[in-house]
Amino acid sequence: MSILTRYILKKYLLNFIVVLISLELFFVGIDFLQNFKKLPDSANLQLLYVLYNGFFTLTLALPLSIVFGWIVTLVIFIKNNELVAFNALGSRSKDIYAPVVKISLFLISLLILMQATPLAYSYDQKRKILHDEYFTSTKTDIFLKYNDNYVYFKKLLPLEKKAEGIHIYKVKDKDIVQSIVARNAYFQNNKWYVVDAKIINKPSQLDLETSRLDIKYEKFLNTLEGFKPKILDNVYESKSNFSILDAVSALVLLSNQGINTDKIRAALYNQVVVSFFVIPILLLVFAYASLNSRFFNMGKFTSLSIFGTLIVWGVFFMLYKFTNGGITIPEVSILLPFILWIIGSLLFYKKKMNS
Repeated sequence: MSILTRYILKKYLLNFIVVLISLELFFVGIDFLQNFKKLPDSANLQLLYVLYNGFFTLTLALPLSIVFGWIVTLVIFIKNNELVAFNALGSRSKDIYAPVVKISLFLISLLILMQATPLAYSYDQKRKILHDEYFTSTKTDIFLKYNDNYVYFKKLLPLEKKAEGIHIYKVKDKDIVQSIVARNAYFQNNKWYVVDAKIINKPSQLDLETSRLDIKYEKFLNTLEGFKPKILDNVYESKSNFSILDAVSALVLLSNQGINTDKIRAALYNQVVVSFFVIPILLLVFAYASLNSRFFNMGKFTSLSIFGTLIVWGVFFMLYKFTNGGITIPEVSILLPFILWIIGSLLFYKKKMNS
């Protein structure tokens, strides 16, 4: 690593950390003050609320801090004539912005990895604490399709990995051929184990004299392999979030059942793809910066850079909400605009640098 790279990264990371902490304290503090009277009296739950809200805010604040930290760094470099010195030493433009782009890619990748963990459900957890539902997560009357089975859960307890009031109907050629009824089922070893199941088989050939129902009982019966309680909970609750791993599992399972997966794909694109929208902004901000501060309007540059970043972020956020509401499919409303944004940004960057 060259001396120039170390120097730029040192200045940039310092500004990035200051901006990130400031945004985190602002958003988390405002939210805490607004909802303080609604929170439980327990200090532990209040601390958990702040921690969950801190990570949820991080998913919004980190991409913005990456750009804002770069804007602050460039302003300082321009004001102190350091960009002129870098160029006088023979540094290319790529040598100046490349370290920031690389560390930004690393930070965004780290954020994506964190969203593959249970921390991705921070918003759900803080909402449960706010509504005094942290220890009572239940869903009732869930009816879903799994392969050739239609499954009904009278009550689902995702935290306990348990379901009550189980009815499973096996369908063949649009006809119910088997019915399984049980009081309880538990999720273990990536399977649902139905306890004390009553199995009723209907004869394939109906005859008034010889046909009869075949009834038997099983102590343990496994089904719904890989269908995690959290996936069931989130599929049922349309406003819930997904971790990346659960989203991939839900996408595979629901695709096999022929169920619409638009919201799951939108959540995946939003977590994995959209966060990288800041990288082109880093290049554009650098392209429109000036080496010399003498004839450069610093205030206008800073204002337009921050405003433009918020506009782009707001557009992608709006597109995600449209997709999550079922208005459009995610490939059209998220992936296509993201690709166009990348191409357009690179064209503007090359045009500006060549001029």
